[in-house]
Amino acid sequence: MNFEDIQAVKKLLSEPQKIVIVPHKNPDGDAIGSTLALWHYLRHRGQEATVIVPNDYPKFLKWMSGNDQILNFEKENSQAKSKIEAATVIFTLDFNHLGRIGQMEEPLTKLTVPFVMIDHHQEPSDYAEIMYSDVTMSSTCEMVYNLIEYLGDADAITPEMASCLYTGIMTDTGSFKFSSTTAKTHRVAAQLIEKGAESTAIHHRVFDTNTPGRLHLLGTALNNMVILEDYKTAYITLSQEELDAHKYQKGDTEGFVNYGLTLEGIIFAAIFIENKEEGIIKISFRSAGDFSVNEFARKHFEGGGHTNAAGGKSDTSLVETATYFESLLGDYAEELARP
Repeated sequence: MNFEDIQAVKKLLSEPQKIVIVPHKNPDGDAIGSTLALWHYLRHRGQEATVIVPNDYPKFLKWMSGNDQILNFEKENSQAKSKIEAATVIFTLDFNHLGRIGQMEEPLTKLTVPFVMIDHHQEPSDYAEIMYSDVTMSSTCEMVYNLIEYLGDADAITPEMASCLYTGIMTDTGSFKFSSTTAKTHRVAAQLIEKGAESTAIHHRVFDTNTPGRLHLLGTALNNMVILEDYKTAYITLSQEELDAHKYQKGDTEGFVNYGLTLEGIIFAAIFIENKEEGIIKISFRSAGDFSVNEFARKHFEGGGHTNAAGGKSDTSLVETATYFESLLGDYAEELARP
């Protein structure tokens, strides 16, 4: 974050504001952790702040301090709209295009107030007056930690804030195993533990609260896995019928796509999940090494993200989507064959 942007944020926060903090649709650990940490921080600064999520998020993230103060745009629409209309500043976290917030895009685009973007995804759009965009960062939570530090308030980080930030860093780095994890990331995580984040308890709350249905669904997903050794690729399909049979709850498929990369020799993994309510196939991509799933998702599946982690969607059937995906791999055979 450059000096001018830091000064601009300081100037905004030097006066009383009505701030709305927004994560992307289907928020994950980094999105919820970063928005709640920022909410705690802004309230510490004496600001009026509200987190509004576009839709619901997994139960395993709802233990964080401040969760009961979050407004769900789908379920609490009138209250959320009132907060948006009254806002004097908007912070958008963990996304860089307003198309990522679903139905919230329309009321936000009508505003003429300053927008502040904090995000680590590639190819940001230019809707924000203040942009803290850095694709080298492990997570938006690490960036929020940096912002608080840049503003000279690192000592103000409470155990509640530290727990939120640690959660986002832990989840977005795959428990610190992804290549985006740097020495600085580990130093920030250590400082958060020193400030009160209980790492073992956080890991338990996020990863060790499975239901029997989720584990049985994982078994179905692994049974459905297709391995294409010639292209060093593996993919999983899950139909709506299979989700329903195992009483699917939001977040149950989190992390399933990563199992493909645990196979020796596989560098490209995908999961295709049918969502009949939205009429789409939701897609997640993961890769190891230099193969860019961000570029792949942007070119073929209306998506994007990071070099090694991206998402997308398809408007065709589950079978047609998987068939199309397989048909594309020949065009990438040379890239996928690299050591």
